[in-house]
Amino acid sequence: MNFRTPISIPRNLKPIDYNSKIVSLGSCFAVNMAEKFEYYKFQNSVNPFGIIFNPVSIEKLIYRIVNQVFFTEKDIFFHNERFHSYEVHSDLSATNKKEFLDHLNEIVLLMHQQLKEVSHILITYGTSWVYSDTTNNTIVANCHKMPQSHFDKHILSVASIEVAIQNTVNAIRQLNPNCAFVFTISPVRHVKDGFVENQRSKAHLIAALHNLLSSYQLGVASYFPAYEIMMDELRDYRFYGNDLLHPSEMA
Repeated sequence: MNFRTPISIPRNLKPIDYNSKIVSLGSCFAVNMAEKFEYYKFQNSVNPFGIIFNPVSIEKLIYRIVNQVFFTEKDIFFHNERFHSYEVHSDLSATNKKEFLDHLNEIVLLMHQQLKEVSHILITYGTSWVYSDTTNNTIVANCHKMPQSHFDKHILSVASIEVAIQNTVNAIRQLNPNCAFVFTISPVRHVKDGFVENQRSKAHLIAALHNLLSSYQLGVASYFPAYEIMMDELRDYRFYGNDLLHPSEMA
């Protein structure tokens, strides 16, 4: 008896080879895949602003990069002896304000040039759940361990995710009309939100993505079924790490 249900992976009309220049963005799954690219010596850059889980925060950073909107003092804050920005991951936080801003803006310049030259953009969305700063109702990419009272939590609608993804694609194609997009949904379950809430979150992402993919020309954008592979073909817990949430090395 066969205890696995193999999932067919559709052929990409613009396959990745050793001449490809890849930028990977999004959740920790993007980092995991980038490690594989690195191991096999592909030309790959991953998450210059750190791990970002939601589509709106990715859209916001892409807009900043494409239009070279540099970070200023109003985009950062001081907390727990470090400077942070709600737009980037805490791995980039620093103790010196000038060095922090300079580093962020160096990344903006570097990524602007990379997006001009890239052949493939790989984007992995992790969640539809977002946190908004209560002072200005702005969605944040990372809460930086600020008190929970500073944020409101809500789930993005399918329509708002579609807008964020479309804006992301449009912005990048302003710089590079010939690059190909590969989208995935992270197979990591965000059970801290709750099991039902995690399924709602992934469903919103999947629905939004496929609504858009059906409108793109072949070769412009494609979907890699990472989430579906883990949920079906590799659903056995032997394919999960010790936390029973992240894919194991074998997976």
